[in-house]
Amino acid sequence: MNTFDRRTLLTVPLLGAGALASTAAAPSGRLAPSAGPSGPSRPAGRGEEALLRRWAADTWHSLDAMTVAGTGLISDNIGADLTGHSRHTSPTNIGGSLWSVLIARELGLLTPGHARNRISRTLDSLEQMEHHEPSGMFFNWYDEKDGSVLRSWPGTGDPVVPFVSSVDMGWLGAALHVVAQADPSNRRRARRLFDAMRWDVFFDREVDAQPGQTIGGFWVEDPGRDGVELLPLFNDIPGADVWYHSEHHYDTAVSEARMVTYLGIMTGQIPAGAYFTTYRTFPPEWTWPEMAPVGDWTQYEGVRVFEGAHTYRGMEIVPGWGGSMFEELMPDLFVPEAAWGPNSWGRNHPLHVRAQREHGLDEAGYGYWGFSPCSDPHAEYREYGVDALGLNPTGYFSDAAGTDWHQGETYPQGLDGVVTPHAGALALQYERDSSIENLCRIETELGAYGPGGFHDAVAVGSGVIARRHLSLDQSMILGALGNVLLDEQLHEWFATDDVAAQLRPVIEQEVFHAHG
Repeated sequence: MNTFDRRTLLTVPLLGAGALASTAAAPSGRLAPSAGPSGPSRPAGRGEEALLRRWAADTWHSLDAMTVAGTGLISDNIGADLTGHSRHTSPTNIGGSLWSVLIARELGLLTPGHARNRISRTLDSLEQMEHHEPSGMFFNWYDEKDGSVLRSWPGTGDPVVPFVSSVDMGWLGAALHVVAQADPSNRRRARRLFDAMRWDVFFDREVDAQPGQTIGGFWVEDPGRDGVELLPLFNDIPGADVWYHSEHHYDTAVSEARMVTYLGIMTGQIPAGAYFTTYRTFPPEWTWPEMAPVGDWTQYEGVRVFEGAHTYRGMEIVPGWGGSMFEELMPDLFVPEAAWGPNSWGRNHPLHVRAQREHGLDEAGYGYWGFSPCSDPHAEYREYGVDALGLNPTGYFSDAAGTDWHQGETYPQGLDGVVTPHAGALALQYERDSSIENLCRIETELGAYGPGGFHDAVAVGSGVIARRHLSLDQSMILGALGNVLLDEQLHEWFATDDVAAQLRPVIEQEVFHAHG
């Protein structure tokens, strides 16, 4: 099997934000944050909209505080008191800040002029930042204070070899495409950066799964790691040789990495068949996985596909690698997957949300739900998910103890389940009422909320809260709230006529073996 989690490849510590000094004052132009936690569980009607807008305003407050005024670049994380820039950022973080500015503008949280200027400052930095010029792709870690490439890790001094991450570039690429639609004054600059990006630099055609698969990324210097080879750039892209990990491919369909495939297909750089070379489940003849799949073989775009599913609590669901919410739903912030694939994502997305809810409330008995990689309340960062919804043989677990369980057994009660609000927010488009109730209770009962919105995670058994904000997770929350409050605005910006003409016919033909 070729897949392993991207954080295994790029392992770095998430530093406690409060341990580092702030690098800049919060940019001007924001509205004052709303009041802190308030009210009983769940208002309705106008009260519900006011609640969602309060969450959006407070979330924006943390994203605003994380942004360095001089560069327009956002920190990876910040303390719950909104001080302590992390001194590192990534293409994902920068992309999240761009779409968050646009959502904040539409919600009236900053003026159109301020939004235009903030985006312009970010683009100024991107245009000047060192990057891999042959492919137009950016490295994975920069100092948000000045846009310089990180060569040593803040706080520890551990060496950092510049790496270009496919999945992280997917979010910057998606954001630049959205900016080009939503901000006329910055359209040409965003489009120029986007058009310079060669998505096929990540597309490996020399694999058994034809026509090819997406790799995890590449180094521009020798990282000194096992399994890494010096190779020419893929697909006749001119430039110096780079170092690839020959076994690191994203080969599961339910993965945040499918955004890279979408961008490659919509730009004509990756063939449509690549969408179908990833696993829905592992093939039925493989005997080592924890769970035997149900399903049938079929073919799309000349690619033979096993349309498999895992069975969980009477539902048949196409699993991801770790069973986390953002694997399932983060690309859906931009691509209207459920509408374009009513027989695939239109089935799977609501089932995944239901499964996460039933796991948290009924099976594990936590009283709360929403499991996804996040800050570890007891440490720094960790993958969380629902094990039965993942292909990973060692599992992403929903509890801090990491206790395994097996199909057919009663889930052990009283574990220290870790819920993250961004997972609950991503579920809003599929279970609005239960998602709002869950988030309300995380705020008011667990107290995982402050002036910058939801804290990143909370362990519900011990009550330990990860009192910090991650810019990625906050931008997912704001994106999800924006799609709900603004009638799928991110979908509208992303899914232009040209994009729909390229992507929709690929997505809509598939039928997942998923039902509940």
